[in-house]
Amino acid sequence: MDLGIAGRVALVAASSKGLGRAVAEELAAEGTHLLMCARGKAALAEAAASADARGPGDVVAVPADLSDPADVAGLVDAALARFGRVDILVNNAGGPPAGKFEDHDRAAWKAAVRLNLESALDLTREVLPGMKERGWGRILNITSVAVKEPVDGLILSNSVRAAVTGFAKTLSNEVASCGITVNNVLPGFTRTARLEELAAVRAEAAGISTEEVEAEWNAAIPANRLGDPHEFAAVVAFLASERASYVTGVSIAVDGGRTRALQ
Repeated sequence: MDLGIAGRVALVAASSKGLGRAVAEELAAEGTHLLMCARGKAALAEAAASADARGPGDVVAVPADLSDPADVAGLVDAALARFGRVDILVNNAGGPPAGKFEDHDRAAWKAAVRLNLESALDLTREVLPGMKERGWGRILNITSVAVKEPVDGLILSNSVRAAVTGFAKTLSNEVASCGITVNNVLPGFTRTARLEELAAVRAEAAGISTEEVEAEWNAAIPANRLGDPHEFAAVVAFLASERASYVTGVSIAVDGGRTRALQ
């Protein structure tokens, strides 16, 4: 299937590893030009080289801290300087720390809001005018299945990612007539470094091994396995495509059937 996005320009946030990297590589394979960002320069450079090898588009890597508004604005400036526009925005950021409500002070809540909500707001604010002017745009937010079925011990993520969902749904209605779609993609248990961290936390709390934690997760997933990041990325690429022009305002779980919610 030709997704019709060869030559489009995509900005993929937090794309040096995990889901962000997989999305960048998938979009590169579809022929998009890419701006990738992350805090770690070495990991970002390696990820950018991998994405560059997958397709004919140009790839630009810009080190940035998504919790810094100046860095966020600088990302879009870099994309405009190199490519002249941003057609596809993939909002993504590392998940906040695990823990219960009493484990997190006010500073932790502010940091989670800044990184996981405000970075998406700021990036969207920067690219939206150009998308409206051109009459075409795709805004994708990587959130979590926790917005449909909250995960115990992840109160920061459950709360802040739910806020992103409300923002996206409302914005999708505001800009649909401009040729812009806004959607959320919800990863389930996917084999990433973040999941390994959560497995370690769960294992320590329960006094079991990380292998036993993974076995528990697999047993709860109808597909009976963890997801691969590129399976997730394929869904993001479709939603970024011409083929998905009539899909907007939705939150799609990519979780092997794990989420029990009807919608």
